[in-house]
Amino acid sequence: MCGIVGIVGKGPATPRLVDGLLRLEYRGYDSAGVATLVDGHIERRRAEGRIRNLEALLLEQPLAGSTGIGHTRWATHGAPNENNAHPHATEKVAVVHNGIIENFAELKAELVAKGRKFATDTDTEVVAHLLTVLILEGLSPEAAMAAAMHRLHGAFALAVIVAGRPDLLLAARRGSPLAIGYGEGEMYVGSDALALAPLTKMISYLDDGDWAVLTTDGAQVYDQNDKKVAREVRETVLSGALVGKGNFQHFMQKEIFEQPAVIGDTLRSYVNPATHRVTLPELPADLATLKRVQLVACGTSFYAASVARYWIEQLARLPCDVEIASEFRYRDPVLEEGGLSMFVSQSGETIDTLSALRFARGRGQKIAAIVNVPESSMAREADALLATHAGPEIGVASTKAFTTQLAVLAAFAFAAARARGTQSPERLATLAQAIAGIPEKVSGVLAADDRIRAAAKIVAPARDVLYLGRGTAFPIAMEGALKLKEISYIHAEGYAAGEMKHGPIALIAPDVPVIVLAPNDEWFEKTASNVQEVRARGGQVVLFSDKAGIAKIGNLAVAAIELPSCDPFVAPILYSVPVQLLAYYVALIKGTDIDKPRNLAKSVTVE
Repeated sequence: MCGIVGIVGKGPATPRLVDGLLRLEYRGYDSAGVATLVDGHIERRRAEGRIRNLEALLLEQPLAGSTGIGHTRWATHGAPNENNAHPHATEKVAVVHNGIIENFAELKAELVAKGRKFATDTDTEVVAHLLTVLILEGLSPEAAMAAAMHRLHGAFALAVIVAGRPDLLLAARRGSPLAIGYGEGEMYVGSDALALAPLTKMISYLDDGDWAVLTTDGAQVYDQNDKKVAREVRETVLSGALVGKGNFQHFMQKEIFEQPAVIGDTLRSYVNPATHRVTLPELPADLATLKRVQLVACGTSFYAASVARYWIEQLARLPCDVEIASEFRYRDPVLEEGGLSMFVSQSGETIDTLSALRFARGRGQKIAAIVNVPESSMAREADALLATHAGPEIGVASTKAFTTQLAVLAAFAFAAARARGTQSPERLATLAQAIAGIPEKVSGVLAADDRIRAAAKIVAPARDVLYLGRGTAFPIAMEGALKLKEISYIHAEGYAAGEMKHGPIALIAPDVPVIVLAPNDEWFEKTASNVQEVRARGGQVVLFSDKAGIAKIGNLAVAAIELPSCDPFVAPILYSVPVQLLAYYVALIKGTDIDKPRNLAKSVTVE
């Protein structure tokens, strides 16, 4: 969840470390810091808050050195202040860390008994002191790293520099991702390839349990048994030019408006534009005979999976379970041997989802991954990869990654229906055309931008907001509520519209806006009745529907935003976009930090 970058090289390290941290700031922004070797000694600069605070400090107190490490933090152990900021250092080593050291209290007590003095509240500091004790006891830095790996419990990624060794950078990965970059006379390490994109395109990924010794000549990787291993070096598709905001005020706004393009890019991987035929990568299970499929995900990805459950069961008549990844293992589910489990994640590194994937594999499941990062752990560990092509998503609140997930899941549902013979050729032809037409329809939704901005003025003063939807609009209602919570800090809840009368109707009041998602589908008339119930109790309705729907009930709303008409099958993708824009403009009015909302990080790599 935190961001790590490291360099062992020949040029000034600090400017490049800071640039890497700026690319990783979506992973955490409670504090930041860098450490380098200056004349063989460890020197640090750390600052509370955003990386811009660290940059200001470095202008006042420059930091030389060609070997160094940097870190941007999402706090777990210890308050987010300068004292707890990484890197943590002793007289011998400096360490940056992503993850949690589960046995830190035990190790700390042991190290204190040996006379070590701790200065922070973090679990990370035990790594610095443990390595220092091992080196003082006579081990080389490399041997100390090997010994420490057998003492540390938890899920973590580490990068370490050692006093007096400007030729050395140590790295380790257990649970949390870590990439190694190969340069000319230099080597790099980063939490992901995005951090290293301006430095090199040649990347390798450490496997779980690996640790590595990096010098200016290359890298030697060791597995969890300390045996030398080779990890594939590949050319990453990421470019250092992919992360600008362009003419947009925020990354989130830019990423919302990129959706027609990235949905189109994603669909072209699965849908032949000439024949509209949908083709999936080879799956580890036969869709024609498959008895059940499980979708497992967290957060926004869980809502994408929840939409897909409607699609898969209605179109393909294939039983489908949707699981929250963080609960999946603890429920001890009954899994059919050889069944298909699909894991949905933007980063492909979300620790809850990755742990669930490994649990399912251990129970004999075939594994497919729907991820946006083809070099991620989930992508590499799956039997089949169904890639989204959203490109780097920097805004913490997911937008384009979500709609591209829906696009892939729609293609999967279509392919399953065709394989199982559950839909007529005529209906399949209609569905294929609807899928192919999604990018154009989404462009039509974005044309309502000004009207959504105006509706945000109704929502922004509220303390509580309700979202209602039926059928596939129900998960979108929950996703819309999540977006509003994430970036505006307004309490919001999404409900199945039919459930309103079973409790939430008590919340209806003139100061509680009710966002209603009402595509003109088979559930429209029932949703219209719910709108009547809200208005009868003085509620303010913000309605999203098409022209026909607004003609029927638009007069009941304080704001009615017309969206393009569409086949109900693709409606959830279209209706995702206006709830993103609504949340964005409400947050803009409230003046929150939209791209980096408080307490959140982009890639959650701790449980």
